Amino acid sequence: MNVNSVYVRAYELKGEMEYKGQILLTYDIKYPQFSSERFRAFAKKLSVYYKAEATLYKKYHITKLYQMAIDDYEYATANNFPVRTYDVVTVYTITFNDNCVLSLYFDRYEYTGGAHGMTVRSADTWNLKTGRRIDLSDYFPGRKDYTAYILDVINSQIASNEKDNSNLYFEDVNELVKENFNEKNFYVVPEGIVIFFQLYEIAPYSSGIQSFLIPFKKGGPVPISC
Repeated sequence: MNVNSVYVRAYELKGEMEYKGQILLTYDIKYPQFSSERFRAFAKKLSVYYKAEATLYKKYHITKLYQMAIDDYEYATANNFPVRTYDVVTVYTITFNDNCVLSLYFDRYEYTGGAHGMTVRSADTWNLKTGRRIDLSDYFPGRKDYTAYILDVINSQIASNEKDNSNLYFEDVNELVKENFNEKNFYVVPEGIVIFFQLYEIAPYSSGIQSFLIPFKKGGPVPISC
């Protein structure tokens, strides 16, 4: 294992919740656990943090969804409607784990009936050496115009993508990019920073979660390392 990275192990909370003999909700919550010789203390803190996040999500949010599923079950059976099983799935992806930087994102999918479920993405980037979260602004040291730079790169990529598929985004996509840009919605890959937008923020559901690479280069974001 690279001394400037962490070892990752996959864990999960998985189960089914029944009511009157019928499964009303299934859940599968995956979360990471970390270990490291060099960053032992911080790796332990991260492990505690992500385990707690998964446990609290199961304890509170899934319990709330289960009650909703019971209410839907009672209504459906009383009106001879089909009973739909709720489904909750959380997965994570490690996008960068090197040079004292750990970056990952979570996709949390929930189906509670209707035409399709919804996925919400969240991301974290950590400095393993300092033990602190890395903000988007940290990749643009001394620059106050970094947001404008990022939006320009995104809109340029959108214009290029629309040449191949004019229905990929909503009609007022450039205004929506500016309106829905969230500095917390990013993760790091070896080539640069990836900015993402949630479902329906700038494009139809069928287009999926939209992401845009902001490459590491002169005049752009600066890589962070040990």
